[in-house]
Amino acid sequence: MENRVKVLAAAASCFCFPAMAGMEIDTVENLQRKQSTYQSLDETFVIQNETYRGQQYSQIYFARLHMMRTLLYSLVTHWKPHVPVCTVLGLEEGKECIIVGTLYKHMKLKPCILDEYSKERSAVPLVKHHNFMHPDDHLVLEDESGRVKLGGTVLSPSVYVTGVVVALHGKETGAGDFMVLDVLEAGLAPQIEPQLKSREDKYVVFISGVSAGSSLSNPLQFQLLVDHITGHLGDEKEQGIAAEIVHVVIAGNSVEIPLGLLNGQNLASKDQSRLSEPVQELDILLTQIAAGVPVDIMPGSNDPANFSLPQQPLNRWLFPGSRAYNTFRSCTNPHCFELDGVRILGTSGQNIDDLKKYSEGRDGLEFMERTLKWRHLAPTTPNTLGCYPFTDRDPFLIESCPHVYFVGNQDKYGTRILKGSEGQLVRLISIPKFCNTGMVVVVSFYMYYIIPGSETIKPELVLQKLLPCTFTCGFMSCICSFLDLEHL
Repeated sequence: MENRVKVLAAAASCFCFPAMAGMEIDTVENLQRKQSTYQSLDETFVIQNETYRGQQYSQIYFARLHMMRTLLYSLVTHWKPHVPVCTVLGLEEGKECIIVGTLYKHMKLKPCILDEYSKERSAVPLVKHHNFMHPDDHLVLEDESGRVKLGGTVLSPSVYVTGVVVALHGKETGAGDFMVLDVLEAGLAPQIEPQLKSREDKYVVFISGVSAGSSLSNPLQFQLLVDHITGHLGDEKEQGIAAEIVHVVIAGNSVEIPLGLLNGQNLASKDQSRLSEPVQELDILLTQIAAGVPVDIMPGSNDPANFSLPQQPLNRWLFPGSRAYNTFRSCTNPHCFELDGVRILGTSGQNIDDLKKYSEGRDGLEFMERTLKWRHLAPTTPNTLGCYPFTDRDPFLIESCPHVYFVGNQDKYGTRILKGSEGQLVRLISIPKFCNTGMVVVVSFYMYYIIPGSETIKPELVLQKLLPCTFTCGFMSCICSFLDLEHL
């Protein structure tokens, strides 16, 4: 069956519903919220029984190369069965072969920690902070035996980043470079068939970038959204829709702590109150949601959690009201879970934000596609994105392809279907910052309605026509609305 995604504009103007004055009390029905089966799959992201003994990050690169090379070797036999496979040290000039290794991008403008201690500093920044690409950037492939500079036009430095493991078909040139003729990526991982047990429509709400306590945060706006989720807003029709919401996911950056107060000195009681107020405000709103709907909260880059990935769950004692409910779950970032057999995987946005700095793409969805095709959630770890120095595994490898892949704290909303070579279908979702847009994203497991000619409808025209109503984008079709479909 088909799922859909709808974007809710949680502002006062969005809740323009029919008047309820003519509604009689005896017609009101007692609505029961629908239930779903939940299974957490965060074990791989939880740091347990890990001991830091001064180990370097090379070990996580070795673990990544070992796992990915085994996979790529199995794919090479079907890709180029007659071309021999060799190591970097075994390259011979002019002889075509296949090498498998980890890419390293040499970047002229990449920031260096030593620059912070330079005696001579430029008054004008040399590069813009959002991207460090340069025309002179080039790629290098390395394995345990050595490294070689890559040439040719097949492998574009603007697309790849340090940490991606690939198989390359080519030959060594007289200059000692490896001329790339073709490239093989891991591709989408195998995908399990979604085990949907019923035809009931159910919704999952995704929120990110609430930033409680910041100057951009609007408590009334978030309260209106909470009232909509809990069924305290709108007429019977809206309340019936709210009763179909079975899960809420908050994807990072839920609070904004005034970091200026964290200067290592003792804080006055007034300053201590300023530090705790954003968390208290968030807890009040989460308590209202958790009282009726299961809610998962993920840490983000601005939240009071560890900085390096994978971020561990926020301390439950930060939320005295919410933790009283067994529907409240503090989760890791990245976060993976199954809901009624549908696998959902996502992050709070750090992995995609880092890719935007060190590579180029049309939009955030293209970067999301690359991570799935590379089978790695955060390939730039630990080079430019902080992560725990694992010794025997890489938890960011994608072993099972999700059905829904979301990334929070993005500049704008976006969604796309990614199709794999073995029939995999993944709904990509870019979740905008709630404090900037007042928007959340809702995924529905089923598509009740089919619009004639829907494949030819332009999403932007549908959105323009239906503003400021609630929108939905079908899991396997285009954007449409579940409100008044017969009048489209």
